[in-house]
Amino acid sequence: MEGLELHLDINESFQAYLDERWVRRVVAETLAAEQVTSPADLSLVITDDEGIRQLNRDYRETDEATDVLSFALLEESGVPFVNPPDGVLHLGEVVVSYPRAVEQAGEHHHSVQRELALLMVHGVLHLLGLEHEEPEDEQRMRAEEQRVLGVLDL
Repeated sequence: MEGLELHLDINESFQAYLDERWVRRVVAETLAAEQVTSPADLSLVITDDEGIRQLNRDYRETDEATDVLSFALLEESGVPFVNPPDGVLHLGEVVVSYPRAVEQAGEHHHSVQRELALLMVHGVLHLLGLEHEEPEDEQRMRAEEQRVLGVLDL
């Protein structure tokens, strides 16, 4: 995707397992699949269980590790509160736990790469306003995840 500004922070312990170009492709394909055409800016953090646990505790008041967290800057409707003067859609931050991805890949009998992609796609979809609180919303979220994973050939 043209105009994607991705701020990537990969915990040193996991850098050897991730290809930064692949991570950028996953994010870009997710935005393209959701028809984001304006320049976009977001952060993606790949961390450990303790790092995500601390964020979950501090911001969601849940003292446990989770697989992915999203901190959206858009309104729930998926549009900015105010159009940014720079024309860039500032989306927010996605945080993924690499150890959770490894664990869940084993549970679901697929590759760690597929699980990481799923978690990144899920997080970006949240930044764009998709939720899964209601059954119909969850169905849409799952369908969008699978659509993007299909584009990525995962």
